[in-house]
Amino acid sequence: MKYNCHLDLFDLQQYVKHALGAGYVVSRVENRFGGAQKVVYKVACTNHFVCMLYVWDLSKNYFQQEIEAELINKQSYGCDLFESNQAFLSRNGIRTPQVLYLNKERDRYPFDFALVEYIDGLDAAHYLDAETAVQEKVFGRLGTMLTKMHSLERDAFGKINDSSRAGKCHTLELENAKEQLAYAVNHISALQVNHGKLIDKLNELEAAIEPRARYSFIHGELGPDHVIVNDKLEPYLVDIEGSMYYDVEYEHSFLEFRFGDAYSYLDNARLDRSRMLFYKFYHHISCASGGLKLLHRGFPNRGLAEMIVEHNYRSALKFIEISEGDL
Repeated sequence: MKYNCHLDLFDLQQYVKHALGAGYVVSRVENRFGGAQKVVYKVACTNHFVCMLYVWDLSKNYFQQEIEAELINKQSYGCDLFESNQAFLSRNGIRTPQVLYLNKERDRYPFDFALVEYIDGLDAAHYLDAETAVQEKVFGRLGTMLTKMHSLERDAFGKINDSSRAGKCHTLELENAKEQLAYAVNHISALQVNHGKLIDKLNELEAAIEPRARYSFIHGELGPDHVIVNDKLEPYLVDIEGSMYYDVEYEHSFLEFRFGDAYSYLDNARLDRSRMLFYKFYHHISCASGGLKLLHRGFPNRGLAEMIVEHNYRSALKFIEISEGDL
């Protein structure tokens, strides 16, 4: 068996047997490349059982610098966030893979890791061009699940274990957008030339937002690649570390441009337009900067990172090129 994993094979065997029983013997471990914030392996056993191994190794995180500096990426990284969010979502009937075993001891390895249920299926991107009847099942069910999740509310934003965050969460994203833009302008001349106009537009859109007192529970980065669809066409949410109570428009503005025409199944009539515009602009700036950082830090799928940068920086520029009614 070809083996390349964070855990020693003997150790992995012991953890699997401890979690599942003596009849579970590891036969194959496959690195599932693509994740930016944790390393994911697919683990197969001789009895045909399959599970996933999640490893939170900060040295392999493409946003290590931001996390160590306690910037915004710290909000979506770590085993503790995964554990609490997974329990909360499961308790509230939101489908997400179950935890089989979780190790935070760090006695043998300097990182946390977990064995997690394997969902045999494809990510939701494979259904964006599916026939209408299939789309209605997949994205209709996803829309119902998101409506249920977003109906979970409280009067403070932040992580489920932190209810002390009073005030306006969008002001955090205003400052974060300016930091991300400061990084991007050093590498994209069109953004550098229009830096002042982009800052003015950020301030203008943020100033139009009215105060609110309730926040919804959101995924935080819900693109089609963070939804796994099983053979029964049931969607499961993955990469849930960034889930929290926040403006629901933060979620929907991201859903809108990531899901394209399929967003019609996910739409929400109670969204605030001012917040939608602000967060849509924010996401384009943040994704352009994030894509650049992936390129600069050795992300293996350079084509994907380049596509992320190109699409999002051009989309950000549209906010200063066309009228608000056309956005």
